[in-house]
Amino acid sequence: MALVIRLTRVGKKKDGSFRVVVVDSKRKVQAGNYLEMVGSYDPRSNSSDLKAERIKHWISMGAKPSDTLHNLLISKNIIEGKKINVLPKKVLAKPEPVAEAAPEPVAAEAVPEAETPAVEIVETPAEAPADAPAEDNAVVAEKAAE
Repeated sequence: MALVIRLTRVGKKKDGSFRVVVVDSKRKVQAGNYLEMVGSYDPRSNSSDLKAERIKHWISMGAKPSDTLHNLLISKNIIEGKKINVLPKKVLAKPEPVAEAAPEPVAAEAVPEAETPAVEIVETPAEAPADAPAEDNAVVAEKAAE
């Protein structure tokens, strides 16, 4: 059973506060479906009531705090360590620099279309009809060239 210490939301609409609970990581926290409540946190007034001894006990038993709770415990000096960035990495669209228009090629370098050799595409029949006599490929190519 993997234990996790995390926040669960309680309170009114648009006036939320959180309970700090110890729960199995596979379970949802609904209506008292947790092992122990070890504190509370109100982000609007930035007040928290955390039971430091019980939190340390559960961490020693193998419970892992969520990233947000980890940062809260560090700021309240309950545990030591570095804070974790919980915000997603935003990929900002970099504005592409406007490059000057490249000069067009000089007319002397360009090959005129009249000098390019004409390529003639010769199609060979896919399949001859069953009652037609079989012709040699050389004969078919001569007919197509004419």
